[in-house]
Amino acid sequence: MSKTPEPSLTADPSRWKALVFIALAQLMVVLDATIVNIALPTAQQDLGISDGNRQWVITAYALAFGGLLLFGGRIADLWGRKNAFIVGLVGFAAASALGGAATGEAMMLGARALQGAFGALLAPAALSLLAVMFTDANERAKAFGIYGAIAGGGGAVGLILGGFLTEYLDWRWTFFVNIPFAVVAAVGAWFVIREPAGARNRSPLDIPGVILSTLGLVALVYGFTRAESDGWTDPVTLGLFVGSVVLLGAFVFTESKVRSPLLPLRVLAERNRGGVYLSLGLAVIAMFGLFLFLTYYFQVVEGYSAVKTGFAFLPMIAGMIIGSTQIGARLMTRVPPRLLMGPGFLVAASGMLLLTQLEVGSSYPALILPAQLLLGLGMGTAFMPAMSLSTHGVDPADAGVASAMVNTSQQVGGAIGTALLNTIAASATTSYLVSHAADGAAGGAALGALQAQGMVHGYAAAIWWAVGILAASAVIALALINTGRPDTTVVAGSGDGAGDEVKVPVIAH
Repeated sequence: MSKTPEPSLTADPSRWKALVFIALAQLMVVLDATIVNIALPTAQQDLGISDGNRQWVITAYALAFGGLLLFGGRIADLWGRKNAFIVGLVGFAAASALGGAATGEAMMLGARALQGAFGALLAPAALSLLAVMFTDANERAKAFGIYGAIAGGGGAVGLILGGFLTEYLDWRWTFFVNIPFAVVAAVGAWFVIREPAGARNRSPLDIPGVILSTLGLVALVYGFTRAESDGWTDPVTLGLFVGSVVLLGAFVFTESKVRSPLLPLRVLAERNRGGVYLSLGLAVIAMFGLFLFLTYYFQVVEGYSAVKTGFAFLPMIAGMIIGSTQIGARLMTRVPPRLLMGPGFLVAASGMLLLTQLEVGSSYPALILPAQLLLGLGMGTAFMPAMSLSTHGVDPADAGVASAMVNTSQQVGGAIGTALLNTIAASATTSYLVSHAADGAAGGAALGALQAQGMVHGYAAAIWWAVGILAASAVIALALINTGRPDTTVVAGSGDGAGDEVKVPVIAH
């Protein structure tokens, strides 16, 4: 067997230019998950959004994005990834323009839901385009290294950009900034991307699967969102969780019976992909919770401005870029993926462990900076092979829905992480304040200090859970992922027939 796989000889000569536009689109989607958070207080005031409804600016996006991802992935397989990618970009730009021009609450919430819907079309198309365009193992490693760095670090970049735009321009620019990203990526994609022949899935659309999966995922994501604000024992919260279990159970049953399923169960049943979806979803639970805690710690406890808060996350971004492009991408073709993912999650857990020592006035250079570097390095190293493995060995016609599953695991993980860890932190804070209530009787200054200490105590308690979750991610990656290093990887997308399955030769480990 030759050292250089044959498909690389006929690989798309424009694939690296295409990567620029795919990466730009991915950056826009990831930025949008955090950039609006910084602008939300100002936007709420300008538009007269009530405190009770402000969470819907975030939730409307999350529900549409999380609920429609599997449908978006299947549409990408049916229409073609290039078409879905461009339509997703144009729609996202239009929804962003609507959000930036919003004159009231309803217009804002509608724009956010539309952003989520078009994001659900765009995100799986972007990842599956990489899967079908980069067929050489070494090139694939580099491409997914860049993509992984953006997927991991883009959220922190959003905090910096959101801080700048809100502080020096206007909150509306956190929406308008998406438009040039989307226009450049769409025009570039139109001229540069050449999707490989024979990679579409032209089988009929599974309508029952679309309805059940969308409703089930919306109920699950909304259940965790409600749990954060209304409590885990709230009747509506419990009803949403029960409903999501019933709907998703019915979805799995339906997929096992229909001729052309929305999500072929073979995509989930393969142990390597299943291990990626599970371990990555758990790791994102830990990371999303941490983003929330550190943002509040910097701004509320330490009094950082929005811009300074964004810059305080730079070590994590640097760590993710180095982990993805310098460690993960260089080692991906030399060692089995589990030996990058497992240790990567453990390194991230060690960074999280440092943050359990967080206190009011903790030293940034001595504690927070090294902790963020370890987190970034670990997650960047693990994200890169995880993204690549998520579409590993799939039938070309299933590449879109396999890509949607990795996005779904991250989206659901993010919703769970925000709700679960925030609830744990709030409970620990309340317990701390109750047990130290006598100390706060001295006066306003002492009470303020006590509240800050209580908040940080709550964060530290929740971060201990995040350490355990990352350790569990490492165990799952090491136990389930058993594919060897991809010496001569040939991936989905080089076949000519619509039903061709392009296998990935691997060394079993």
